[in-house]
Amino acid sequence: QVQLQESGPGLVKPSQTLSLTCTVTGCSITTNDYYWSWIRQPPGKGLEWMGAIGSSGRTDYSPSRKSRTSISRDTSKNQFTLQLSSVTPEDTAVYYCAEAFGGSPSEDSSAYTNWGQGVQVTVSS
Repeated sequence: QVQLQESGPGLVKPSQTLSLTCTVTGCSITTNDYYWSWIRQPPGKGLEWMGAIGSSGRTDYSPSRKSRTSISRDTSKNQFTLQLSSVTPEDTAVYYCAEAFGGSPSEDSSAYTNWGQGVQVTVSS
């Protein structure tokens, strides 16, 4: 069974870079046809897809945040990482990592089979 676990600081100051790591067990992140996404939910709002990294290492990003978002991976640790630069209080959210199989990276949350438990990140001075 695929399991995902997010980790990272819960508090980030405005203008800094948010960095979160997702550790995956039960499946190699290089397994063909899987892709691995970051999704967030701001307070009182719906889910927002941030971007994804595929089994080949290809990345795709939400156009609205593409200039501030970077997703990378460490295959030796079976982890993938989200970096979001120049954060503001509007980036406060619960951040999730999630896994999907087949197709292309999707903004539709129903495409994802397994999710991490989520990590609360607050942007505040």
